[in-house]
Amino acid sequence: MIERIAILGTGLLGASAGLALRSAGFRGSVVGWNRGAEQALLAREMGAIDVVATDPIEAARMAQVVLLSMPIFATLDFMEKLAVVLGPDQLVTDVGSTKKMICEAAARLYNTPERAAFLPGHPMAGKERGGASLADANLFRGAVWLFTDDPAARRTLAGEALVQGWREWVAAMGSRTLDLEPSRHDELVAWVSHLPQFTATALSALLEEQVGEAPELKDVGGRALREMTRLGASPFSMWRDIAFTNTEAVERALLALEQRLAHLRENLRTPALRDEFEQANRFRRE
Repeated sequence: MIERIAILGTGLLGASAGLALRSAGFRGSVVGWNRGAEQALLAREMGAIDVVATDPIEAARMAQVVLLSMPIFATLDFMEKLAVVLGPDQLVTDVGSTKKMICEAAARLYNTPERAAFLPGHPMAGKERGGASLADANLFRGAVWLFTDDPAARRTLAGEALVQGWREWVAAMGSRTLDLEPSRHDELVAWVSHLPQFTATALSALLEEQVGEAPELKDVGGRALREMTRLGASPFSMWRDIAFTNTEAVERALLALEQRLAHLRENLRTPALRDEFEQANRFRRE
């Protein structure tokens, strides 16, 4: 039974996980740490965590489950630090948006009889802006929480129990779980998450450059503008790591979109434009 959880990174996802755990009935202790202490203090005020830790390594030592909720390179850094201090009766999991590099690090650092188990995870939930102030106990409800589960994480009885226990809490938070192989995960999220983000970023940057000073822009744009550019508010600090760790898949998706846009541009006055709309409508209906 999981009774002690440490959340390292109490921004949007970390604080939301704490709130969701409480809402789902978790009665154990939740300790939180954040590089910027104000986010951890806010998470405590909101009830997402019980205690603000000053030392993340010590907080992890005392926990059964450690949730790494931070950008990918910070996650990789903490994986290195924690591997040598945690034991086989502990589980580390994460919320990183790309998985190949994290899974490679986990295979090298974890899931041996003398070390902690590692369960790579990725909730398909979030907002265009981060921070504990936007945390929501219902953020994961109805969302898919992806796992790239390594059977090696279950090598010990404690590892097996903690992996199963954490999966059960994820389900209790309202998420549906789905297991994917790491490279398949990164390929899929490049299309369904990363491509929409970079498209919105490019569109928002283009609009800022071309008509950003027009006072009537937002009134004229209306709902279409708001929906298409909402993700343009996302922070570079998070997406830098995603672009770096999933470069090839994102490049393929962006190139395909570039080619599709060129096809549209070349067929604005031909029946091929109708075909594009019909195919797009089928995707939305399905």
